[in-house]
Amino acid sequence: MLSAAAVPEDVHRSLVEHLLEHSVRRGDFVLKSGARSDWFIDSKQTACDPDGVLLVAAAALAVLPDDVTAIGGLTVGADPVAYGVAAVAATRGRRLRSFTIRKEAKDHGVTGRLAGPLRAGDRVVVTEDTVTRGTSLFEAVGVVQELGAEVALIMPLVDRGGTCAAMAESAGIPYRPLVTALDLGFTYQGA
Repeated sequence: MLSAAAVPEDVHRSLVEHLLEHSVRRGDFVLKSGARSDWFIDSKQTACDPDGVLLVAAAALAVLPDDVTAIGGLTVGADPVAYGVAAVAATRGRRLRSFTIRKEAKDHGVTGRLAGPLRAGDRVVVTEDTVTRGTSLFEAVGVVQELGAEVALIMPLVDRGGTCAAMAESAGIPYRPLVTALDLGFTYQGA
């Protein structure tokens, strides 16, 4: 189930152009799944670039539900998206706390997988820079739910694989990628 909120057309076009210029590579690549592809996207090249941060945040803030209180996901893919969106939101008067889910629980200091101010009862956007199969996104969804927060939206920067929407629908969670492989001129790959 896709979220009904829309990214303004000019923001979407600029974000797609930024991704194509800075993040998309063509060649012969082996994906994490083992599948081969003639294109690869390192969307951190956009999510970590100053102009890219502003574009990602503008797109994300257009689709985030008004009652969302936090944004984050599995490190490292979610970090630049979550932190950038929360920072830009703050400059616009919107308070969003950002957080990271560690890949493994920390066993010293403040233990566990959570880093950041996620609280039980929060309505959360789970994000990721690029999703192909959805395993990292749904690992983060599980941890967020275990911590007592509600996932209000799954929002990757780029959906490369095209299978995550069905997974989200099956879980009853709205899904809204900011950009898809199709937007970039490619077919879905690597699922």
